[in-house]
Amino acid sequence: METTTEIEFRTTVAARVAAEDIKAEDFVAILSEIVEFPSYLWNGSGATLSAEEPVRSRYIPREAGQPYKVVTVCLPFVYVKPANSELMTLDIRQFQLVRLDADSARIVWKKLRKKKTGQ
Repeated sequence: METTTEIEFRTTVAARVAAEDIKAEDFVAILSEIVEFPSYLWNGSGATLSAEEPVRSRYIPREAGQPYKVVTVCLPFVYVKPANSELMTLDIRQFQLVRLDADSARIVWKKLRKKKTGQ
């Protein structure tokens, strides 16, 4: 007796995208965020920093990976709509964005919208 099973697994990858390549209707997600602190708050550093020089720190925010639908782009700003919230403005000088696979993003987007409406 022969048994065959065909299971299709499809893996997609979010791709880093240059700001000028982002367009309306794309799905993007935040990969990381840059936060700036005044250097006088940076006491743990052995380096001497001037008072005007900000200390930049990169971190991964909690909402990393959440799909946002691009409404329009006016660099350096990208105007996006989360599935379950109001319009947001992302400054690409502060956020590293990735373009999501459109099919995967639509699936998640629809599920998040249903969650918001309570369906």
